[in-house]
Amino acid sequence: MTERAVSYEKKGAVAVVTINNPPLNVMNQQVTRELKAAFAALKEDNETVAVILTGAGDRAFMAGADIKEFPNLIGKKGIKANFLEGHAFLNEIDQYPKPTIAVLNGLTFGGGCELALTCDLRIAEEHAQVGLPEIKLGLFPGGGGTQRLPRTVGDAKAKELMFTGDPIDAAEAKNIGLVSYVVPKGEGLQKALELAGRMTRHSLPALSKIKKAVDQGLSSSLEEGLDLEAELFEEVFQTEDIKEGVQAFIEKRKPAFSHK
Repeated sequence: MTERAVSYEKKGAVAVVTINNPPLNVMNQQVTRELKAAFAALKEDNETVAVILTGAGDRAFMAGADIKEFPNLIGKKGIKANFLEGHAFLNEIDQYPKPTIAVLNGLTFGGGCELALTCDLRIAEEHAQVGLPEIKLGLFPGGGGTQRLPRTVGDAKAKELMFTGDPIDAAEAKNIGLVSYVVPKGEGLQKALELAGRMTRHSLPALSKIKKAVDQGLSSSLEEGLDLEAELFEEVFQTEDIKEGVQAFIEKRKPAFSHK
């Protein structure tokens, strides 16, 4: 029986999803399938408010795709649909209705970098290396890298990273805005749990609407974004959590949100 390559553990309102595909946690069909299943299960779990994604061990978050699967694609035509399936999977994480945090605890290359870019926030351990080296194989990033990286760090820096294929260290990743925090080796998960804990004390409907407003607004005009914000603001006034939040404020106590 094949061992599982992805597992998750719940820690209160936070779930930690771990990729365990030694030695470098590369992305293959099994990892993709099990990641999709884990995120789908946690999406329906009303107790989970935020999700952390990381790699097992301390060598890699994910060192890219499994290159051994590539020869089957060389020379084939009509395989765009295969790549769009990959995009659909990554889009599910990008559009996930709960806050997501990636902990980059080692090599974060190629598909690993593209996977990390689908998360809302990224934390890098100081030994992490981040890059999109596909150009060195005669390829280019095909898992959303050409689209998500420029939106995160700007087009010039994104092109530099993709044109050269050279990795950057954690400090440089923070300097260009690719990651939010750099922490000592082995402390990434702890930092992510602390950060997630500051989120999960709040209302999930409100958190989800913040994410939707920001993400969809960035691909819209300001006028369209403001219209979306007003629509979502109306929706949040229909939730049980706003009743609890306002009442708790009036009564000078901490709110007990039901996430409804």
